[in-house]
Amino acid sequence: RREPGHMTSTSTLVTDIEELRFRLQGGLHEPGDSYYEDSCTLFNTMVNRRPQYVAECLAVDDVVAALAFARSHDLPVAVRAGGHSVAGLSLCDGGLVLDLRGMADIDVDPGRRIARVGGGARWADLDRATQAHGLATTGGRVSTTGVAGLTLGGGSGWLERKHGLACDNLVAAELVCWDGRITRTSSQENPELLWALRGGGGNFGIVTALELALYPLGPEVFAGVALFAAHRAHQILRTFRDVMHHAPDELSLACAFITAPDEDDVPTELRGRPAVAILGMWAGSVDDGERALAPIRTLRPDADFFGPTGYADFQCSVDDPPGYRNYWTAENVVDLPDEAIDAVARRAAELPAGPSQLFIVAWGGALARVGPQHSPLAGRDAAFIVHPLLLWQDAADDERNQALARAFRTDLRPWSTGATYPNFLGDEGSRRM
Repeated sequence: RREPGHMTSTSTLVTDIEELRFRLQGGLHEPGDSYYEDSCTLFNTMVNRRPQYVAECLAVDDVVAALAFARSHDLPVAVRAGGHSVAGLSLCDGGLVLDLRGMADIDVDPGRRIARVGGGARWADLDRATQAHGLATTGGRVSTTGVAGLTLGGGSGWLERKHGLACDNLVAAELVCWDGRITRTSSQENPELLWALRGGGGNFGIVTALELALYPLGPEVFAGVALFAAHRAHQILRTFRDVMHHAPDELSLACAFITAPDEDDVPTELRGRPAVAILGMWAGSVDDGERALAPIRTLRPDADFFGPTGYADFQCSVDDPPGYRNYWTAENVVDLPDEAIDAVARRAAELPAGPSQLFIVAWGGALARVGPQHSPLAGRDAAFIVHPLLLWQDAADDERNQALARAFRTDLRPWSTGATYPNFLGDEGSRRM
């Protein structure tokens, strides 16, 4: 960085900008440019940050050149790939955004069971590429999420109880450090850096490629969702809790308080009304999955969409809609005793109609057996994560919806582990708010 007080002359800045334009295989974009505006449009419409420039990166050399420019001119840097950081980490004000979406190559080595993934790839593309070989790795439940961002922040997904979080399956990475060095990390090369990347966040460099372990799966799994009228919430949540207390690692389920979709295959009396959903999958044979889901299905759902389905299709089936204002938070809990279930059901009745939901995912299994020697991600002792996702459109509703999301955490404080899962959090400041 330049010495304090050093001012870059206008002529030097113009020269450096032109040099960067020349060096970038992509392009350098500024406000008003259609690519710039697209890059600054994120999943969470509450995020409205305006960088000075967006560097369209198509190769590692582009990342090196863009970082050199940022260092020379003391610019803050953000990295944009999937654009799903609800906290807004994909953008910065007045700085340089490195847009990696053009670095999205995926190379699957079925013999080694490794996928090499570009820093701008999305989960939908990775799931399709690996399933072509009957393989998969733990990926996000929203298919448009970026692979790198989700992995570096932990990586919760339907395969986590069987194979660990996405970060647990990171076996190597390539990144550009702040000083411009291109670095590779694996169990043999810079292993302490690999440890940090396994859930420690994206502040260690610009990750341009990841290598992820793969496992046999599918292409057909037993998966889906069952819908219940909201008045049955206590019974459904208790059954979900009891089933997951003793579930084998292959069973991964969540319970969600939602507004039932207004779709033809949903019973008329449920459409557009509060509902409770049990959703998830069995990471094994279809026949075993059908048996494992029997305790849920014997509750006689109002609508039952569980059945044999393609894994990659299921991975796209519960995508959150873009174009909304978002506030997310989460609480790791040691369990869901009846008192906690009462509190959750009572508060969930306040959820606004529409895409907002309360998502409760069961942890345990393989992810809980990963120790601190493998990953810095804490909080793995949680039995469940209670995750309010508030989505709305009118800015006038900001304060009310943020307060409602935080109220769930207040209600659950007696059962909190004190830790939380980073990828489920919005902008909560330096102290959790």
